[in-house]
Amino acid sequence: MTATALVWLRRDLRCTDHAALYHALRRFDRVYCAFVFDTDILDALPSRQDRRVAFIHASVVELHARLQQLAADHGAPGGGLIVRHGSAARCIVELAQSLGVQEVLTNRDYEPTAIARDQQVAADLHARGIAFSDYKDQVLLERDEVLTRQGQHYSVFTPYKRAWLQKLDAFQLKAYPLERYAQRLAPPPAGEPLPSLQDLGFTAAPSLPRALPTGSSGAMQLLNDFVPRMAHYQRARDFPSVKGVSYLSVHLRFGTVSIRQLAALAAAQAAQGCVGAQTWLSELAWRDFYFMILWRHPKVVTQSFKPQFDRVQWDEAPALWQAWCQARTGYPLVDAALRQLLHTGYMHNRLRMVVASFLTKDLGIDWRRGERFFAEHLNDYDLAANNGGWQWAASTGCDAQPWFRIFNPITQSQKFDPKGQFIRRYLPELARVPDAHIHFPAAMKPLERQACDLQLGRDYPHPIVDHAQARERTLARFSGLR
Repeated sequence: MTATALVWLRRDLRCTDHAALYHALRRFDRVYCAFVFDTDILDALPSRQDRRVAFIHASVVELHARLQQLAADHGAPGGGLIVRHGSAARCIVELAQSLGVQEVLTNRDYEPTAIARDQQVAADLHARGIAFSDYKDQVLLERDEVLTRQGQHYSVFTPYKRAWLQKLDAFQLKAYPLERYAQRLAPPPAGEPLPSLQDLGFTAAPSLPRALPTGSSGAMQLLNDFVPRMAHYQRARDFPSVKGVSYLSVHLRFGTVSIRQLAALAAAQAAQGCVGAQTWLSELAWRDFYFMILWRHPKVVTQSFKPQFDRVQWDEAPALWQAWCQARTGYPLVDAALRQLLHTGYMHNRLRMVVASFLTKDLGIDWRRGERFFAEHLNDYDLAANNGGWQWAASTGCDAQPWFRIFNPITQSQKFDPKGQFIRRYLPELARVPDAHIHFPAAMKPLERQACDLQLGRDYPHPIVDHAQARERTLARFSGLR
């Protein structure tokens, strides 16, 4: 009997350097590949126009063609992707049974709901005599691979990163050479066209930003653009009006690019003394760190990593919450960042920290509400990284810095958007405001506002809080909880 397997693709939409696909092709004579548009996830989305669904759909279409080409290049008539629409846990079990496979292979996920789903799928498959196996693929070092000398998990990033860098070696960065077995790719069952967005119950999403091409080809386009800029990453990454970051986060989120490929590139340049590459490699370490924290402490989805901060008394403040959500805070950098998110599905990383600090430390609103807002709007939303980032900003998470670190939105703006280029791009109503006042128009004198035809309350909101007063309230809110 021909040994047959099914590779279940999830957040790994590529057919190069792919752990589960490599192991399946190496071990089995015939390998099917499948992706499920999971209704357990899609039905919970608040809009039928979602950029992420559009990104995934375009990437799935490309992956189907790439699998066909990969098989053809190696003399096989197979290749291609089986695509289903329904509950993934049910669809995969039914598909595995109908195809008569001996094993389902997939790449490991670390989110609590995904872990529970995979455990149920494994049990349902086992009951039908089908094996289930998963592999490390979306991170470089996972779970228990980076521990202290006492065998404990790290809870602070800096010592974790030192240990992570020592552990990272050529083996961890080596690509999976699956191409040598590509002739074993099996074709999808005949007569199964790929579903359209409309078939999935979605309509054409708001256009993706021009800087966000889809699929593995889009990831390579962005990577090739970033490589010449990597040397300047350490400094350029903090300035939202500068093309300083890689813009690869959504591709990492959905696995259209291999984390090993990126880390190997960064490590090679870092070894030659490239400071920008060293900083970028550190960002990849942050990513692994937050995946480890989520896997080790799943409570962080709804609770503070530091338990004492679950006693923080957050404000309801519905009017302040709505002003923040609608980019009407009266603090231009905060409002410009939120407009960027609402208009494009992207927000610069420096600005994510600024707006999160503003929500939690200036408005006194629970970090969980902001995290859910990002979950709804970010193209690259990833539970591990975003939960970690929000808890970092709120001082409830894994951070060695004290809770009285409070970003000043005005000085952050002066430092990282000194000429107001980013602000003016997303707040054209402030285009005539001079550089000296672009960071906080409320400080302008009446004649100065009149000179640039700006009326607060009509053209741009009054500040919804006074930062100095809000800072004092935050200090009082956290005092006694250490």
